[in-house]
Amino acid sequence: MDATDKKLLQLLQADTKKTTKELSLKLNLSVTAVYERIKKLEREGIIAHYVALLDRNKINKGFVVFCHIKLIQHAKDFLTTFESEVVKLDEVLECFHVSGDYDYILKICVNDMEEYREFMVTKLTTLQHIGSTHSTFMIGEVKNTTAFQL
Repeated sequence: MDATDKKLLQLLQADTKKTTKELSLKLNLSVTAVYERIKKLEREGIIAHYVALLDRNKINKGFVVFCHIKLIQHAKDFLTTFESEVVKLDEVLECFHVSGDYDYILKICVNDMEEYREFMVTKLTTLQHIGSTHSTFMIGEVKNTTAFQL
């Protein structure tokens, strides 16, 4: 990956709707060269997906919770079972297996506290092997980006 690829990736991270023509003008390359570079980055898996990022407040998912989960045991089958179940929960946008006092941190987006309570009671706490949970609620967002600095 050369400097031009890095610049191209930064431009695409900012706006994937730019045409190859617009990108070619910014990179001083031909349209074909830009197209070929993008295809190469896709083939190599550097570009993994193209998505539309939604404004969670406009779709009634503005209540953000970080839920720390501790399992009752660290047995491999407990971890595997929990992970296979948690990925099915639509409210969970991100799930990280972490070190420290807790085993997992979940990022959950719902409409409000009432919806979070319903989620906890009817979905999350019904998952097998959960020993305890600790919820932290977002007060304000300081930084939220999907772009990597290259």
